Amino acid sequence: MLPPSHRLRRSDDFRRAVRSGRRAGRRAVVVHFLDQHSLSGSGVVAGSPDDAARVGFVVSKAVGNAVVRNRVHRRLRAVLASRLPELTTGSLTVVRALPAAATASYAELVADVDGALKRVLVDSR
Repeated sequence: MLPPSHRLRRSDDFRRAVRSGRRAGRRAVVVHFLDQHSLSGSGVVAGSPDDAARVGFVVSKAVGNAVVRNRVHRRLRAVLASRLPELTTGSLTVVRALPAAATASYAELVADVDGALKRVLVDSR
């Protein structure tokens, strides 16, 4: 479970992360990552440097019915909860589930999220 301080809630934050952040896709997920330190001078502010890294999820109806979407959301939340220490302070991360996430096992979701996170984190440094 993600602590409340690490949850992304506002639609403006989701929009900012998706439009301005780095993106990496895998078979089951697409990860959008916005690091406020990489935005200095661009006029876009992700949050103050003291803010916790925040994570949000997008699981559309294309993934499946409500039962499937909730299962995918729970699995992704569990994966990201254990990856919070890897995320920079004040960053915004949005994980978008693709239809392939519905049939992916937990191990496959972990591999896809780790691969995408590794790519956006390396690109942002």
